[in-house]
Amino acid sequence: MTAAATGATALRVLTQLRRDRRTVALMLLVPALLVTLLRFVFDGQEGTFDRIGGPLIGLFPFILMFLVTSITMLRERTSGTLERLMSMPVAKLDLLAGYGIAFAILATLQAVFTASVAFLLLGLDVGGSPAAVIALAIGNAVLGMALGLFISAFAQSEFQAVQFMPAFVFPQLLLCGLFVARDEMAGALEAVSDALPMTYAYDALDRVAAGGEFGSRGWLDVMVIVGATLLALGVGALTLRRRTA
Repeated sequence: MTAAATGATALRVLTQLRRDRRTVALMLLVPALLVTLLRFVFDGQEGTFDRIGGPLIGLFPFILMFLVTSITMLRERTSGTLERLMSMPVAKLDLLAGYGIAFAILATLQAVFTASVAFLLLGLDVGGSPAAVIALAIGNAVLGMALGLFISAFAQSEFQAVQFMPAFVFPQLLLCGLFVARDEMAGALEAVSDALPMTYAYDALDRVAAGGEFGSRGWLDVMVIVGATLLALGVGALTLRRRTA
């Protein structure tokens, strides 16, 4: 693995994405628009937006980055671009790290833009540090990116990639604790939620937004997020073969 090969891959992906202005605009605007919609949906319920707005700042970018990354990476596989790159003397980790860096930059921009809209324009008020919320939102967006890269290996078409959203992401959204506290769920569902990365992503955001102590549980959440990101990238590297089409 070399810095030059990784950097060249990241630059190529960023250049390609820059030409697709519609996709970039959607990546930046959709989470912010969803948070804005949420703000006015709960306009008549004082404190509701402040309570759930913080966690959703991180979950919306997670969801969208998963979708965009999985589809984009699938295009690279099915179009033959990835196969041509794999025919060159470039390590798998160079390719995957390059893709990861490029999408991580977009994930950071997306999370920062969404949080800026929420805090500066919509008046979101959280109990903890807004900077901590933004940092966790970036981490969650990067996690969504890593999972999207991994899942793209199991889809044969863009339609299948989209189907992984309800199959892979929505169950995590339902079980993470956003709608029902996890300790109020059936024991089997709570056990399943313990194995899902979004559970820890939501828990960390909810803990900071509520103003509670981050504590050892908060750091456990962060370590799981980082670990799940690295694991998804590592396993994703194993799916890269010299012939991927």
